[in-house]
Parts: sequence; C-alpha cells; structure tokens
Amino acid sequence: MKQYIVGIGEALWDCLPEGRKIGGAPANFAYHISQFGLQSLAVSAIGDDTLGHEIVENFDKKKLHYHLPVVAYPTGTVQVTLDDKGVPQYDICENVAWDNIPFTPELEAIAHETKAVCFGSLAQRHHVSRSTIHRFIEAMPKTDDSLRVFDINLRQSFYSKEVIEESLRLCNVLKINDEELVIVQHLFGYYDLSAEATCRRMLNDFDLRMLILTCGVDGSYVFSHEETSFLPTPKVTVADTVGAGDSFTGAFVAQILLGKTLRQAHETAVRVSAFVCTQSGAMPTLPTEIKGE
Repeated sequence: MKQYIVGIGEALWDCLPEGRKIGGAPANFAYHISQFGLQSLAVSAIGDDTLGHEIVENFDKKKLHYHLPVVAYPTGTVQVTLDDKGVPQYDICENVAWDNIPFTPELEAIAHETKAVCFGSLAQRHHVSRSTIHRFIEAMPKTDDSLRVFDINLRQSFYSKEVIEESLRLCNVLKINDEELVIVQHLFGYYDLSAEATCRRMLNDFDLRMLILTCGVDGSYVFSHEETSFLPTPKVTVADTVGAGDSFTGAFVAQILLGKTLRQAHETAVRVSAFVCTQSGAMPTLPTEIKGE
C-alpha cells in the first residue's frame, strides 16, 4: 500500500517581476515534502494550453509526482508584485482550471492511500474544487496518525467564515500566519484574546492536534495540547518570500511523518523556510545540510 502525502488545490504560474515561476501552495507543499524522500503528490487541474503543458514539464523536471486532469478552463495564473521588503501581493485570476478539479474514481483511489493531506481556503472559492477537496478528505483512511492540514492561506476576498469553519472541522492541524489570525479573530468573535490565547482556544474548539502560527520576522509557534514551541526567525537576506510558508508546512509535516518530535519538526521547518526566503521562487532545491541529512 502506498502512503501518499498530498497537496490538493491550486497549481498555477506566479508571474513575478523577473518572469514566470511555477506556484500554488499545494504544489509547493508537495514539492518540499518530496525533498525529504516521502511519496508526495500534487493534485490540481490544468487547461489544455501551453501553460498547462509547461506545468507538467516543470513537475517532471523536479521529479514531483502529480494528478493533473485536463479540464475545459485555462491554466491558472497569478500576477505577483513585491514590495520593498520582498513581500508578495497577488492578483489571482478567476474561473480557471484549478477552480474545477474533478473528483474521479482515480482521485478517490489516491485518497484511500493518503496518509497526510494539505489543503487551503483559496482552492475552495469555487464549488467544484471545494466539493472535490471535501470528498477527498472524507475518503482518506481514518487513522490516529493521519494528518489533515488546513493551511488557511487567505488571499484577496476568496474566503468566508463558512469555508473556514467547515475546513477547521475537517482538519486536525491548522497552519495560520499572524495577519490571517487577526481576520479569524474578527470572524469568530475572539476579540479580547491575545494571539496565543486565540490559538489555544481554536486548538480546543476544533479539537486540533496541532496549530502552527507563523509571525514573519517575529518568529513562529507550534501549539499542541501538551506543549508550546517558539522559535525566532533567522536573519537572512531576503530575495522574496513567495512559497516560504508552504515550505515551512511541508518541512514540518515531513518531519512529523518521519517520527521527529514537535520541537525537532519545528526547528527543521524554520531552517527550510529561512532558506527559501533567500531564493527566488517557491521551489528551490534544499541543500543537504538544511534538510538535516
């Protein structure tokens, strides 16, 4: 039996100032999982167009396994601009292929062999992909060690309280950043709570196994019912931060699946994310010393 670790949702091109780079949080997640020697799979949809064909070619070059059905919509693109600190701003095209990921017998078979999945809110902006993501998670084996990671990934206006709440009830691990946490505090009425108190409240309210909170240059936290881990963010020369959060999630999940402790997984995730910030684009090759091999 295979043990897939799946990133499901958007696969697209980030159109950066210096040119196009492959992107999409689920594909970024799956790529970084694969760098730790695990059987990852990127699940999305592409159009029958040049950009779709180039995504397949790109994934093949990176030896990233994928399930990318061709649908009757154009391959997704995002116009990315960077501010003077290298922080990206996104203009995400709508009604594209990854909005219309079909739930097929082949995808259901993949779900039956999936040990961990990472999904976000962005790919749930359209009812087709939203339904597919929910059905995929429901088809996964219900084991004590399976991970269902909701990397909330709020973008533009492509989210709602309903989508977030349903996703929180589907997942057992939440990944969120400090800006997204403020939005969630307002949506769920956690007005008078500190960031840490909000995280602990959500851990209990939604029966989560772990909650990851990243705070940019101010460090990151991992909360569980038994412990709290905080680590500062390393000081590095930033090229851009595109995909840094996805690499953090991928590295953390890989380490947990490889039997590392929460603290050890957190340490590796911080190192990987910091390195990705020094590179252009979301999918750089990780040096051996960063992976801890």
